[in-house]
Amino acid sequence: MNNKPIRQSAWFLMIPVLSILFVVGVVPLITVVNHSLHDIFTLPEKYWVGSEWYQEIVSSKRFWQSLGRSLLFSFIVLSIQIPLGILIALALPRRGPLVPLCLIVTALPLLLPWNVIPGIWLSLINPDTSMVARLIDSAGFHLDWKFNAVHSWIVIVMLDVWHWTSLVVILCYSSLTTIPTPYYQTAAIDCASRFQVFRYVQFPKLRSVLLMVLLLRFMDSFMIYTEAFRINAGGPHFATHFLAIDLAEEISAYNYGPAAARSVVYFLMVLSIAWAFKTALFASRRQNAQ
Repeated sequence: MNNKPIRQSAWFLMIPVLSILFVVGVVPLITVVNHSLHDIFTLPEKYWVGSEWYQEIVSSKRFWQSLGRSLLFSFIVLSIQIPLGILIALALPRRGPLVPLCLIVTALPLLLPWNVIPGIWLSLINPDTSMVARLIDSAGFHLDWKFNAVHSWIVIVMLDVWHWTSLVVILCYSSLTTIPTPYYQTAAIDCASRFQVFRYVQFPKLRSVLLMVLLLRFMDSFMIYTEAFRINAGGPHFATHFLAIDLAEEISAYNYGPAAARSVVYFLMVLSIAWAFKTALFASRRQNAQ
């Protein structure tokens, strides 16, 4: 029996990390919460307003409309990216010389800077400069993303799907490669169909990864800003006006109090969703362990 005392001195190694986290995370959060409770003309001139900005946001029709658009956008892109990413991951080769080439080509959209991608897509859909746009026009479909709300949504959704499906593919592929070969051999002996192999062999392995992908992609798509703003600045007629654009407008107008309150509200929403996903992920892991 080991009667040696358990030493807790290793926790002191966490002090540098916790200190950095406190400076870059906790201090800014406390500052934003403090600003959200004041009416700020200049930083030295602050007047206490309490929860006034929060009440204004919650009672605002525009806030709920922007929230609905953000949720709808996240639902659309996730419903496309997750199935498409799984299908591509299943189609990629597991071994051979083509594996690195396929992974490199798949990851190319992720290597582009996020603020450059809207400009690339705008040049692609501009009929004056792009052969792709001319081919679309010759097919009888005129893409009027500036004045047609549906077309604006199509462009932004396609842009996001093109940019981020690669992340889903890479994470799903990495999980699929960890499945032992005897599992597939057993399925072949039992004459399992392709769907049955996916349902009983591959999907259980993907479950935890998919929950993580859903969390990452939801948080990113839910707070989309650059793509929507660069494509049509939230138009036409506020059709692509998402939550992050409302926040950017408050900051641009130097309304620091309302902007801080919006930031806190958005933070609480994302934090709640992240907690729900974490709970589901731990429950999935416990189920797999059993």
